[in-house]
Amino acid sequence: MQNFIDSLPKLAKDKHNENKTFFKKLKKKPPKQLDYVMQELHEAEFERTDCLECANCCKTTGPLFTDKDIQRIAKFFKMKPQQFIDSYLRIDEENDYVLKSVPCTFLGADNYCSIYDVRPKACKEFPHTDRKKFQQISNLTLKNVAICPAAFNIVEEMKKNIKI
Repeated sequence: MQNFIDSLPKLAKDKHNENKTFFKKLKKKPPKQLDYVMQELHEAEFERTDCLECANCCKTTGPLFTDKDIQRIAKFFKMKPQQFIDSYLRIDEENDYVLKSVPCTFLGADNYCSIYDVRPKACKEFPHTDRKKFQQISNLTLKNVAICPAAFNIVEEMKKNIKI
């Protein structure tokens, strides 16, 4: 698994133009059953993929924290929301709350998340490959294939299964 994770950035770069062209066509004329196809591809991939063997998303990127996320996680830590913000977050160039640093503060050496039950919405939904109207997040997916082995595999399966 680690070899695949290490090779992902290069694999994603090599496939970037092909993926970009595919997503451009997909956006113009999405198949009627796209959401169902994506759900099936997503579920099939995550039957094979164990995120605990990887955790590359937690090691290399940080999620956005919504106000609801901050409230929920602060409550979990028995902190005031502002204390949580001051301790763990910063505001990025797009004015969003993000972690002060990566890898994620809440990721353990065993790849388990110490706040898993209250984790941010962005973490819960990652890599977003089972999202409704999937074709609308193609830019995000293009980034995620370089981070997430499952996202990479799902996009490769998409290109085989969806004729556009």
